[in-house]
Amino acid sequence: MNHKDLNAWKESVNLVTKIYKLTEQFPKEEMFGIVNQMRRAAISVPSNIAEGCARYSDKDTFRFIDMAYGSIAELETQLIISEKLGFCSCQELLADIDKIEKLLSGLKRHLKKQN
Repeated sequence: MNHKDLNAWKESVNLVTKIYKLTEQFPKEEMFGIVNQMRRAAISVPSNIAEGCARYSDKDTFRFIDMAYGSIAELETQLIISEKLGFCSCQELLADIDKIEKLLSGLKRHLKKQN
Protein backbone atom coordinates (compact mmCIF):
# COMPACT_ATOMS: atom_id res chain seq x y z
CA MET A 1 0.00 0.00 0.00
CA ASN A 2 1.52 3.32 -1.07
CA HIS A 3 0.83 6.10 1.44
CA LYS A 4 0.65 8.74 -1.30
CA ASP A 5 -2.43 6.99 -2.72
CA LEU A 6 -4.34 7.11 0.56
CA ASN A 7 -6.93 9.83 1.10
CA ALA A 8 -6.10 9.83 4.82
CA TRP A 9 -2.50 10.77 3.99
CA LYS A 10 -3.51 13.42 1.42
CA GLU A 11 -6.07 15.02 3.75
CA SER A 12 -3.69 15.01 6.71
CA VAL A 13 -0.92 16.67 4.67
CA ASN A 14 -3.40 19.39 3.72
CA LEU A 15 -4.35 19.73 7.39
CA VAL A 16 -0.70 20.28 8.33
CA THR A 17 -0.50 23.29 6.03
CA LYS A 18 -3.73 24.69 7.50
CA ILE A 19 -2.41 24.25 11.04
CA TYR A 20 0.84 26.05 10.19
CA LYS A 21 -1.07 28.96 8.65
CA LEU A 22 -3.49 29.12 11.58
CA THR A 23 -0.79 29.04 14.26
CA GLU A 24 1.18 31.85 12.60
CA GLN A 25 -1.53 34.12 14.02
CA PHE A 26 -1.27 32.83 17.60
CA PRO A 27 0.35 34.98 20.30
CA LYS A 28 4.15 34.88 20.05
CA GLU A 29 4.44 33.70 23.65
CA GLU A 30 2.67 30.49 22.55
CA MET A 31 5.31 29.61 19.94
CA PHE A 32 6.97 27.08 22.24
CA GLY A 33 3.72 26.07 23.93
CA ILE A 34 0.54 25.12 22.18
CA VAL A 35 1.79 26.16 18.71
CA ASN A 36 4.69 23.72 18.91
CA GLN A 37 2.41 20.97 20.26
CA MET A 38 -0.19 21.49 17.54
CA ARG A 39 2.36 21.48 14.76
CA ARG A 40 4.04 18.34 16.06
CA ALA A 41 0.71 16.53 16.44
CA ALA A 42 -0.39 17.59 12.94
CA ILE A 43 2.88 16.48 11.32
CA SER A 44 2.71 13.19 13.18
CA VAL A 45 -0.49 12.13 11.40
CA PRO A 46 0.76 11.86 7.78
CA SER A 47 4.21 10.84 9.00
CA ASN A 48 2.83 7.84 10.88
CA ILE A 49 0.63 6.88 7.92
CA ALA A 50 3.69 6.97 5.65
CA GLU A 51 5.84 5.01 8.08
CA GLY A 52 3.13 2.43 8.63
CA CYS A 53 2.70 1.87 4.89
CA ALA A 54 6.44 1.36 4.55
CA ARG A 55 6.34 -1.56 6.98
CA TYR A 56 6.31 -5.15 5.79
CA SER A 57 3.52 -6.48 7.97
CA ASP A 58 -0.10 -5.47 8.35
CA LYS A 59 0.37 -5.65 12.12
CA ASP A 60 3.07 -2.96 11.98
CA THR A 61 1.01 -0.88 9.54
CA PHE A 62 -1.99 -1.10 11.88
CA ARG A 63 0.14 0.07 14.82
CA PHE A 64 1.30 3.19 12.95
CA ILE A 65 -2.21 3.96 11.67
CA ASP A 66 -3.33 3.67 15.29
CA MET A 67 -0.63 6.16 16.32
CA ALA A 68 -1.82 8.54 13.58
CA TYR A 69 -5.32 8.24 15.04
CA GLY A 70 -3.96 9.15 18.46
CA SER A 71 -2.18 12.19 17.03
CA ILE A 72 -5.30 13.45 15.27
CA ALA A 73 -7.22 13.13 18.56
CA GLU A 74 -4.44 15.08 20.30
CA LEU A 75 -4.63 17.81 17.66
CA GLU A 76 -8.41 17.98 17.99
CA THR A 77 -8.05 18.56 21.73
CA GLN A 78 -5.44 21.27 21.20
CA LEU A 79 -7.68 23.06 18.69
CA ILE A 80 -10.61 23.01 21.10
CA ILE A 81 -8.39 24.43 23.86
CA SER A 82 -7.05 27.10 21.48
CA GLU A 83 -10.57 28.14 20.59
CA LYS A 84 -11.57 28.31 24.26
CA LEU A 85 -8.53 30.54 24.89
CA GLY A 86 -9.69 32.84 22.08
CA PHE A 87 -6.73 32.15 19.80
CA CYS A 88 -8.80 30.92 16.84
CA SER A 89 -12.07 29.66 15.44
CA CYS A 90 -11.64 26.05 14.46
CA GLN A 91 -14.95 24.63 13.22
CA GLU A 92 -13.63 24.07 9.67
CA LEU A 93 -10.52 22.35 10.99
CA LEU A 94 -12.57 20.20 13.33
CA ALA A 95 -14.60 19.06 10.31
CA ASP A 96 -11.33 18.20 8.54
CA ILE A 97 -10.23 16.22 11.58
CA ASP A 98 -13.53 14.35 11.69
CA LYS A 99 -13.06 13.37 8.04
CA ILE A 100 -9.49 12.17 8.69
CA GLU A 101 -10.62 10.19 11.75
CA LYS A 102 -13.18 8.40 9.60
CA LEU A 103 -10.58 7.65 6.92
CA LEU A 104 -8.17 6.28 9.54
CA SER A 105 -10.93 4.15 11.07
CA GLY A 106 -11.64 2.73 7.62
CA LEU A 107 -7.96 1.90 7.16
CA LYS A 108 -7.89 0.16 10.53
CA ARG A 109 -10.99 -1.89 9.63
CA HIS A 110 -9.44 -2.82 6.29
CA LEU A 111 -6.23 -3.98 7.95
CA LYS A 112 -8.13 -6.00 10.57
CA LYS A 113 -10.08 -7.81 7.84
CA GLN A 114 -6.85 -8.82 6.14
CA ASN A 115 -5.60 -10.58 9.28
